Amino acid sequence: MDHQGTQPIQTGRLLLRRFTIDDAEVMFGNWASDPEVTRWLRWDAHRSWVETAEYLHEVTKQYDRPDFYDWAIQVRASGVVIGSISLMRAEPDPAWPAAFTALGEAWESGYCLGRKWWSKGYATEALCAVRDYWFDKVGGQWLTCCHANDNVASGAVMEKAGFRYHHTGISRRFDGTEVPCRFYALLKGTNE
Repeated sequence: MDHQGTQPIQTGRLLLRRFTIDDAEVMFGNWASDPEVTRWLRWDAHRSWVETAEYLHEVTKQYDRPDFYDWAIQVRASGVVIGSISLMRAEPDPAWPAAFTALGEAWESGYCLGRKWWSKGYATEALCAVRDYWFDKVGGQWLTCCHANDNVASGAVMEKAGFRYHHTGISRRFDGTEVPCRFYALLKGTNE
């Protein structure tokens, strides 16, 4: 793999770009403060935009790393930042077949959008863009995604982006809480 880091990606409707500290109030207002959005995520809703600013300060410090991938999802027409999408090393999972792990380390995509932008195809568009970036620019051979069992809408996004259900297992929130999840995989060249 040739890690490229968080580079700008344009789609028909979206610009995926690096966050800046100036995104704190918008991120807080559009999704990070909403417990309905964060109930499916690994972290709890932020209590203030200052908490969001502290988080973004940590994110922006990582952008020099070529193996760090964390994008703001911005609607090109309006310039509004509506969510985020990232790629990170996946936790080791013995349920993945040896044929997958022989292709290289497992990387996982995660995403979230503010409620106002749900059911408009934005998450699928962003996930497809990051998928293509991973396969075409970075040279990764496979990707994973997972969603909490009850978050069926996220599973639909994954399937629309070409991911296929593989197994049910446990993921963990950042506080260590176990969450029953459905795990999906996508091998390079199988999403067409």
